[in-house]
Amino acid sequence: MSATVMVVDDDQAILELMRLLLEKMGYIPVTADDGLKALEMVKGNPPDIILLDVMMTPINGWEFLARLRNEIGMRKTPVIFFTAFPFIEEKIDTSVDSRLGLLQKPVSFKELKDTLATYLSMKD
Repeated sequence: MSATVMVVDDDQAILELMRLLLEKMGYIPVTADDGLKALEMVKGNPPDIILLDVMMTPINGWEFLARLRNEIGMRKTPVIFFTAFPFIEEKIDTSVDSRLGLLQKPVSFKELKDTLATYLSMKD
């Protein structure tokens, strides 16, 4: 069975591009154009992994992550920050959350594929 990959980004063009790439890789893409919608979606149908933009409204990626981990309790679901935000590496502490990763936009097909495979192997 293919893994479900949720992409949370407020840019419709990126959502569509990621949907096409993920389908080509054999994943089942699920998209949300803001963090609040995504939080509601994961409650009913949790994805296997989440690709998350940082700079969004009404809540940003950091707030989404906090709510996902603390309010919803999805601590084992890998979350990959997928962003063009500079200097984000300094803000990510993978020693506290080993299921937290980073992909910088723009991302190559190979980098996306390899990162998803690595983090999906941590799911259980």
